[in-house]
Amino acid sequence: MLYVNNNGSILTGDAPTILPGNRAYLYGDGVFESIRIINGQPLNLENHVLRLLAGARAIHMRPSASYTTDFFEAKILELCALSAISEGGRCRLSLDRISGGAYLPDANDSTYYIEVYPYEVNHFELNARGLELDIYQEIKLQKNVLSNFKTKMGLPYVMAALSAKANGLDDVFLTDVKGQILETSSCNMFIIGNGVLYTPGLDEGCLAGTMRMQVINLAIANGIKVYECAILPQNLMAADEVFLTNAIRGINWVGGYRTKRYQNNISRKLVVLLNAYWEKATQ
Repeated sequence: MLYVNNNGSILTGDAPTILPGNRAYLYGDGVFESIRIINGQPLNLENHVLRLLAGARAIHMRPSASYTTDFFEAKILELCALSAISEGGRCRLSLDRISGGAYLPDANDSTYYIEVYPYEVNHFELNARGLELDIYQEIKLQKNVLSNFKTKMGLPYVMAALSAKANGLDDVFLTDVKGQILETSSCNMFIIGNGVLYTPGLDEGCLAGTMRMQVINLAIANGIKVYECAILPQNLMAADEVFLTNAIRGINWVGGYRTKRYQNNISRKLVVLLNAYWEKATQ
């Protein structure tokens, strides 16, 4: 049995747990984080909570002063214990504006919602087959004050993921109106040329991914240069490697973009470094 925590109420996950009038359901009025669990421990939680709270303030919510890393860690560990998740898992942590009002809210206080699920492996694992991607053309991302946060206004990413599936692809790159590649339907992206990592900068309007930042830090700590810059489709054709990052899957290497094929040498090295880091941190 899996359990959820709806603003302090522990509920079983096999029945409705969201109340009528929930503004995240009605208007996408909330922010969330996806958190990987290894050895029963939520990873990188401090950075997840920092981004969650910053995103809440960006949409003018007022998070409770009690919403600290320690507060959410205790709540997540409680759910993991109840749900018998002692090894691999994943968690979704949400803040939603309290019910009331239509597009104009009645108030800006927030509620939290936590759900946990088992995950099939208890480490980060590089995909055996390289992913196949192309560029999604139908919807362009618009840079704004919310671009770096995980809000619940997810339709562009849903549409991109549906397009990838319809075209027999594993994912698609999303671009802005200038044609710069920012991310995919669920990941940040990196390209590698001559042993150097390049990734879209936060100023370009990509998601401020927690795994993105960890990979940047791991690379720099191990002598790999990293540059944040604009990425254009022609850069994909010149790259030696391309890989994607997110908090749950870690690092996934891209095998091909149209007719271009890629290696995975540095991607494999980074997965080893990532696992070594979290194995030590969760022991």
